[in-house]
Amino acid sequence: MRFILAFLGLLFTALGVVHAHSFNSDKVFQVKLENENQLNVLKDLATTIQLDFWRPHSIQHVLIGKEVDFRVSSDQTNFVQKILEQNQIQNRILFHNLQNEIENQLDGGKRFRKKYFYTRYNEWEKIAAWTKRMAKKHAKLISRIKIGKTYEKRPMYVLKVGKQSYQKKAIFMDCGIHAREWISPAFCQWFVKEAVTTYGIDKDMTLLLDNINFYVLPVFNIDGYVWTWSKDRMWRKNRSNNSNSDCIGTDLNRNFKAAWGSDKYDEIHDPCEMIYCGSSAESEPETKAVTTFIRAHLASIKGYITIHAYSQMLLFPYGYTEEEAPTHDKLNKLAKEAVDALHSLHQTEYIYGAIATTIYPCSGTSVDWAYDEGIKYSFAFELRDHGQYGFLLPESQIKPTCKETMLAIKVIAKHIVDNAH
Repeated sequence: MRFILAFLGLLFTALGVVHAHSFNSDKVFQVKLENENQLNVLKDLATTIQLDFWRPHSIQHVLIGKEVDFRVSSDQTNFVQKILEQNQIQNRILFHNLQNEIENQLDGGKRFRKKYFYTRYNEWEKIAAWTKRMAKKHAKLISRIKIGKTYEKRPMYVLKVGKQSYQKKAIFMDCGIHAREWISPAFCQWFVKEAVTTYGIDKDMTLLLDNINFYVLPVFNIDGYVWTWSKDRMWRKNRSNNSNSDCIGTDLNRNFKAAWGSDKYDEIHDPCEMIYCGSSAESEPETKAVTTFIRAHLASIKGYITIHAYSQMLLFPYGYTEEEAPTHDKLNKLAKEAVDALHSLHQTEYIYGAIATTIYPCSGTSVDWAYDEGIKYSFAFELRDHGQYGFLLPESQIKPTCKETMLAIKVIAKHIVDNAH
């Protein structure tokens, strides 16, 4: 019997469905607040018990009339439901048992996950091996560049994708800055595969790779991503230690030198919060590796694209102020064209606009930093969906999500080829 139990333990670990942190009977609520009183009730609730906000990422960014998704631990769900009902707060339960949904995300966890497939979510070790394999297999179009190491000393690799030549424009694209957004690294892998396998066949991709280099960072927050596979599926930050606190991690997308730490909410400076901005701008080795690389290539990099999930949005600067960026109208027009192209495939509805006015104000983001460094085509995608699955988008949706997003990326890249100087 002990042998069987041990074997089953190894089996479930191989399937990637066992986590040290169990979310058994945790629920995810979606609420829509109708007035100031209901907003205050939710704020009071968030100070009473720990709520894991999925969308938006903080209670401070919750707005009346906008949907709010948050996770509640199993021992608090009845209490939360009672409070919502007493205050007539419109709500529905997205997930009744979060652990079941986590296991179902990997096609129900019904098979060993030995091979690398672009329609599966892949552990970091497989992605790292893939970067090496792709650079070797497609040497004329791909080279692998080590740009630094993570806090836990894992190497960070950028794939330079494009036909070899000098004096080319470039676009830097990163995925997985937030660990639990698994569809994001899946897209970066899809993009690289699609770029090299359709070169010489698809005229648009051929044009792009002839005229642009794409610097693709498949997983920005590697340590956090590893943690989501092994310990805590809902982890967001990196895994660095914080002085004067037992709480781990910094939100890498609040760690950039773009009005860093200027949010009016104190929680951005609290190491225990999901949106902790770090001890200083670029305090994290992951952020420093990316900013150092981009600064070294500023003469050629004309576009910056970062891939997030979820909400189905295409966003651009600014996040740290509601004032319009100098090139707001150009960015808005290009975002509309990209969203229209994305919509054409599966009729997926996206909204677009400046970060601060489209979702909420936030400081220290990579998009704002890139823009302020002079990269005038700076965009953030929030991929599928609107909350039905949230961070647990099933593997069956990887292909349609990536195919539609490719159309939008091509529009932006083609514009950069034709217009960037």
